[in-house]
Parts: sequence; structure tokens; C-alpha cells
Amino acid sequence: MDRDPNEEPRPTTTPDRRAAYREGLPGYHDPTAGFDGSTPARSALTLRAALAAFGLVAGVVGAVLIFRIPAVSAFGWVMVAIAVVALLDLAWVLYRKWRGEPG
Repeated sequence: MDRDPNEEPRPTTTPDRRAAYREGLPGYHDPTAGFDGSTPARSALTLRAALAAFGLVAGVVGAVLIFRIPAVSAFGWVMVAIAVVALLDLAWVLYRKWRGEPG
């Protein structure tokens, strides 16, 4: 089957997914998006990154200080766990920002 020479060529590239992230994904985790005239929610990735960084610093400093007191060293492991969770969260948020999501 030959193609019609007057037919418009089909695009051969996939749409730019990063452009969609740059523009934002309105209502993406917001069940009330557009409800009763409300504006869609936007992600607060920068705030989340700052809070994760604070949690990481607080967890590491707290663990170092608590491990100096042998009687409460079990609580030091709780602070280590908090620091690890904060590190993972910070890494994920920075990955999302690197990918181009607004916030």
C-alpha cells in the first residue's frame, strides 16, 4: 500500500514528557481539583526538600549526641532511622525536581 503524497506526515517522535512536568500536572494528587471553582493544587517540592534536609541534619546530630550517653543509646538508633528516612526522602524529592516537576 502506497501512502498518499498529499497526506500530512505522521510525527515520528514521542511527545516531550519533561514539558508536561515543567507546565505542572494540575490536580495530580488532589481529589478536590476543580471542585466548586477551586484552583488545582501545586506540589511543594522545595518545602519538602527543606524539611527533609532539616530532618537529616537533626537525625545525624541527635544520633551523635545521644550515642555519647550509654544509658539511652537505643534512642540513638531511632535517630539514625529518622536520618535514613530523611535522606531517602530528600533523594526522591531532588530526583523529582531534577526531572523537571514544578514546586
